[in-house]
Amino acid sequence: MKARLPQGYGGGPSNMQGMIKQAQKMQEQMTNLQAELDEKEYDFTVGGGMLTIHMNGKKEMLGIEIKPEVVDPDDIEMLQDLIVAGVNEAISTIEKTNSDAMNAITGSLNIPGMF
Repeated sequence: MKARLPQGYGGGPSNMQGMIKQAQKMQEQMTNLQAELDEKEYDFTVGGGMLTIHMNGKKEMLGIEIKPEVVDPDDIEMLQDLIVAGVNEAISTIEKTNSDAMNAITGSLNIPGMF
């Protein structure tokens, strides 16, 4: 006995081929977008402009600028806190930007291993 599926479900090789083509197209779009996102560069400023962190979309730090007036040998903790805050803000923003861009392609599909 064969099970009968409603029109458009399963149904045959052409439907499966269409789904495979859609998946391949989505994969190609995601690969291209990921390459673009990885190359994008960001600047994050914290402490009222006292510290600027320059990162790329792969969350690699490309540079850091520290205003001389924030460097106080008697208050190293403040400088450390600024660096931690800046790096955390940068990573969080880049992750959200990348996730939002991928969701635009996948329609919020939950794909294991992606973001």
